[in-house]
This record gives sequence, structure tokens and C-alpha cells, in this order.
Amino acid sequence: MDNLFEINAQDREDKGKGASRRLRRQGLVPGILYGAADRPPRMISLVHHELAHHLETEAFYSHILTLIIGDQKQDVILKDLQRHPAKPFIQHVDFQRVRATEKLRTNIPLHFLNEARCVGVKAGGTLFNAITVVEVSCLPADLPEYIGVDVEKLDVGDAIMLSELVVPEGVELTAVIAGEEDVPVVSVEIAHMAEEGLAEGEIESAVESAAERGEKEKPGSEED
Repeated sequence: MDNLFEINAQDREDKGKGASRRLRRQGLVPGILYGAADRPPRMISLVHHELAHHLETEAFYSHILTLIIGDQKQDVILKDLQRHPAKPFIQHVDFQRVRATEKLRTNIPLHFLNEARCVGVKAGGTLFNAITVVEVSCLPADLPEYIGVDVEKLDVGDAIMLSELVVPEGVELTAVIAGEEDVPVVSVEIAHMAEEGLAEGEIESAVESAAERGEKEKPGSEED
């Protein structure tokens, strides 16, 4: 993955809550750069409005970033972000150093594809996205911007499980590697079932009716 983002930062000496509050009053965000066993953590600060501008782009959260401190450049990933609970302010940011030869673990967003063409949605169902972000393990060069999940063929009652996600070559899902319990990522359900507490027989009838409606809506040649 190419480095599309460059972030300017500067070293900071003062530590503690008081020092962080002073930085924030100056329009700066306190942060830390860490990672790589042979290098110590580095205390940094960044201009708030510049960082906030970068954070408006989804790709910033999953890309390899270039952190510039003085005349030094370092490949990093965004590892953690703390926002003010009530105000639009960033309170702290963590970056992790990246090495081309070392695998990294980070979160990647899921993009759900063909939602409008989903078979189950056309039959009257509703898509429920249970998971929107997954943790992956890969070399920096293999880090994807997102993982696509094609839901076009999902019918009412169908689901795509975590283990069924199609990931790029060189990328592994950490939950699958660890053998954690498989969980649904996205499913198609009849929304009012859970809300109205329908009996089992009524649920089956509702699903069958939805499926029949879907069949009737499928012409011999569909215009897109």
C-alpha cells in the first residue's frame, strides 16, 4: 500500500496531564510514537486542525502513514485515538512504527457491496451489519484499505460468517488465526420479527411470503 498521508509532528518534553492541557490550549494534540523493540517511545505533538482534517478520510485509519518529525520520516499506522466525550476535540493520538519486514496487526473497515441488489432485501428483508471492522495481520506492503463483502446473493435468513470473508493474498484475520468462535458479519432478516415477537410458525410464514414476493419481482431480463 502506498503512503498517501504525511503528518507533521514535533517532539515534546513535558509529560503529564498539566502539560497535555497546555498543549491543547495551544491547538496541539499530545501523542506518542512507539513500536520496534530496539527503539524507545517518543513523545510528540501535532497540530489539531491538521490531524482532524486527515481523520475526515476513512483511508487514514487503515493506511501506512508517513510521520515527519523535523528532518526524519517514519512509516507508522494509527493505533489509538482519544476524542473528547462531548466536544469535537482530539485529546490524544498513538502511532505505531512500521517495518517492511515485520507483520503488523491493525483494524481494517469492511465495505458491504451490492446492498441494493441483495436478493433478501428485494424479498422484503433488511441487512444487519453485525461487524464493520476486523483486525488483520499482514506485512505493511499487503495492508488493504478495506475488505469488500459482497452481499448480493444473500437471501432472507442467510448470513456471511467471519471465516467466510475473502481477504487479499498475504492478509489473515487474527480472530480466525487464533481459532476464536466464528460469528456472523452480516445477515438478512425480517426486521419486524424481533420487534413484534412473532411465533415460530408466523416467522416461517413471513419468510416464505417474502421469498415468494422476491420470485415474482424477478423478470426474465432485468434492466439495471
